Amino acid sequence: MRVRRHRRAAIRVTEGRARATPAGGRAVAPAAAARMTTALSPRALYQEVADRLRDKIFGRELEPGAWIDELKLAAEWGISRTPLREALKVLAVEGLVTMKVRRGAYVTEMSADDVAQVYRLLALLESDAAGEAAATASDEQIAGLRRLHDRLEKQVRQRDAFFATNEAFHLMLLEAAGNRWRRQIVTDLRKVMKLNRHHSLFRQGRIVESLAEHRAIMRALEARDPKRATRLMQSHFDNGLRAATA
Repeated sequence: MRVRRHRRAAIRVTEGRARATPAGGRAVAPAAAARMTTALSPRALYQEVADRLRDKIFGRELEPGAWIDELKLAAEWGISRTPLREALKVLAVEGLVTMKVRRGAYVTEMSADDVAQVYRLLALLESDAAGEAAATASDEQIAGLRRLHDRLEKQVRQRDAFFATNEAFHLMLLEAAGNRWRRQIVTDLRKVMKLNRHHSLFRQGRIVESLAEHRAIMRALEARDPKRATRLMQSHFDNGLRAATA
């Protein structure tokens, strides 16, 4: 029993920091103990760098097709190229960055065919989600969608705000429908769509049309009509694709 008590006593916690003493009784040097007990950062550095790069890409500081100057960014942010390269790998998986052999990383450019393919996938996934949400979402979730839709109604003349609320509505709809795998795929596809120079909502009059389509979708959701919600969401994306490729 004395041995067990001794081993338990070998580890003491003082003000949230552990100080370890090996069973042999020899204390660990303070610097080594600090290295052993320092809490890991909740997010790795490369994740923070990936967030910064996304902001630059979505904010058009780095345009589609632009070469990403790793040396310049590393110097600007006071980091080594290692976390920057890890961040670029993350963005490459998301489709935001294209890695070219012996040439480096470039912001992905969306061709007309790329846009059409992404729209079709979004139409399939989100129309299915709309049907499921109409059938299974809670009253609280439907009410949350209604609040976002009402915000859209007020933002029809504020394009950037409309964009943000529109995306929030679609993501909340996915949340209400469940299926984390579908939500993950759609989230990545929506990131790629932000690269599109000819986004459907840029077209004159498309915001008003899109809002009318949202009204119809919202009514189908509140009526708990899965078939109509599915059909209307499919039509919403079909119309968006026509506007984006016109």
